[in-house]
Amino acid sequence: MGNTKDSIKKIAIHIGLVFLTITLLSFIFLKVYLPSYTNHGQTVTVPNLEGYEVSELDKFLSDRDLTYEVNIDSGFNVEAKPFSVLKQNPNPESKVKRGRKIYVTLNARNAPLIKMPNLVNSQLKNAQEILGNIGLVRGEIIYIPDIGINVVLEQKYRGRNIPEGFEIPKGSQVDLVVGDGLGNQILEVPPLIGLDEIDAEFLIIGSGLRMGNIDYAITDTVASGIIIKQMPPAGAKVKTGEPINIWISESKKSSTDF
Repeated sequence: MGNTKDSIKKIAIHIGLVFLTITLLSFIFLKVYLPSYTNHGQTVTVPNLEGYEVSELDKFLSDRDLTYEVNIDSGFNVEAKPFSVLKQNPNPESKVKRGRKIYVTLNARNAPLIKMPNLVNSQLKNAQEILGNIGLVRGEIIYIPDIGINVVLEQKYRGRNIPEGFEIPKGSQVDLVVGDGLGNQILEVPPLIGLDEIDAEFLIIGSGLRMGNIDYAITDTVASGIIIKQMPPAGAKVKTGEPINIWISESKKSSTDF
């Protein structure tokens, strides 16, 4: 009785192994061998079509047993020729069956129109980033006297001021009129010698000027923290926004404490 059970068990194991082997072989045949055999000699490598003009595609692709179709939506690249390929699907170097259709996106003949943003009162750096992000190009930077340093005062296209919302072709150059930080108004430099830094800064800014460099000079005759020199000197005529440099006294004791 025991021998019979062992025999049945062994037979069941062998049948299971045979079934497993057949299943594995069938999987390999159906998923690996058969597809490779079926596609043998039937696949081609997709060429890179970028830059080809649409008139060149028929012969170029038919020689490689491929066809093409133009996408309804076009793109635009100012550096590419009109009706040349910008994008394709499938990608270059893909393996496809012979006769496969390649979908291509062409460069438009005319640039799409872009609505001009409002750059006035923006910093030059920000204005340049905005232009680049929407497909426009920063042209000439024209500096004029204005207290707003590197602040955009006007935006121009082909020499004319253009308002926000005005449509211009993508890739166009936009010239920017920018403040140089110096106004047209002529001012007199106030006297700063004898003041401390806080009072001097208040007086400089209140006079329509701005703080320049601050240097320190060691002296025994003036209390520490007092302005002993300024440039330009008091009474000089300067433009609005011009920097005023000051020298502040520093005692020998405080300089040697470090």
